[in-house]
Amino acid sequence: MNKEIKIIECPRDAMQGIETFIDTQKKIDYINKLLQVGFDTIDFGSFVSAKAIPQLRDTEEVLKHLNLSETNSKLLAIVANTRGAEDASKFNEIDYLGFPFSVSETFQLRNTNSTIEQSLIRVEEIQNICHKTNKKLVVYLSMGFGNPYGDKWNPDIVISWAEKLKNLDVSIMALSDTVGVSNPENINLLFKDLIPEFLSVEFGAHLHSTPQTAKEKISAVLNAGCYRIDAAIHGFGGCPMATDDLTGNIATEILLETLADHNFILKINQKVFAESMLMADIVFPKH
Repeated sequence: MNKEIKIIECPRDAMQGIETFIDTQKKIDYINKLLQVGFDTIDFGSFVSAKAIPQLRDTEEVLKHLNLSETNSKLLAIVANTRGAEDASKFNEIDYLGFPFSVSETFQLRNTNSTIEQSLIRVEEIQNICHKTNKKLVVYLSMGFGNPYGDKWNPDIVISWAEKLKNLDVSIMALSDTVGVSNPENINLLFKDLIPEFLSVEFGAHLHSTPQTAKEKISAVLNAGCYRIDAAIHGFGGCPMATDDLTGNIATEILLETLADHNFILKINQKVFAESMLMADIVFPKH
């Protein structure tokens, strides 16, 4: 296909819920390897409270040692508030700031200690920081496919918040299936509604899945016209602020297989990707 596919590799999401601290040098070596694969973007770290996410307390140190001179991959860092955005924006190496904006009130309070309306104000503040520091803001519509808390959900709610975010000049939004409740039907329904409605917005998919259902979800995303997809090698990761058993990320290797099935031409160095998979087995504790 002639459509460009953007793969966002997410070692940050893979690492953040692991209690055993991963050595900083291991993180540096692993992310440097990922930077050689050919991914569009590496979601590499976060500027959040070390108390909230202790695994990523060394993000600044990791950033200092990344080899960015010989890669076309861009860097994305997650922030949860204005202070985090200010800290992250000081680094020219970072291209994107990602903010988790939940359409579930319960989860937004759990994840960022703020209501949805308060978070909308944060988005505006973070967007202003991005404009001043030449960053782009990526907003993740967390619990975009439903939630386990009993909070009201339907596609119109998601579309309504997307409209408000667009009015704040947010041009990249990733629908996030934080607890693995997406399926081909609701994936198709949401993207088929959102993409034609907001032509100036680049929509992405950040799905959590079991290995058994990953391919059908990816296919639904592609068939609905979304060509920005987050993944993590071996499907590691999950959100430590969620109340589920941490359904993992879409596995990058399954994503690449599915993209090949759909005849996408990929600019991936397969040899380095294979090396990255072997390194992941060393970096991540057995769990």
